Amino acid sequence: MIEVICNDRLGKKIRVKCLEDDTIGDFKKLVASQIGTAPEKITLFSYTTFKDHITLADYEIHNGMSLEL
Repeated sequence: MIEVICNDRLGKKIRVKCLEDDTIGDFKKLVASQIGTAPEKITLFSYTTFKDHITLADYEIHNGMSLEL
């Protein structure tokens, strides 16, 4: 279980607990449940825009990392 920090760039940061084997699509659903936005409207990026079918481990997202919405 890892914890990833998501910043919406409007001053709100949330912490999301997930597995490294979760896909970006699954992660978006977890984020959406916390911020109240539809998962289809969420775009995650850090150094690149993430695709929904690839896992967090494939993008080398680890415990404590920060992503932008």
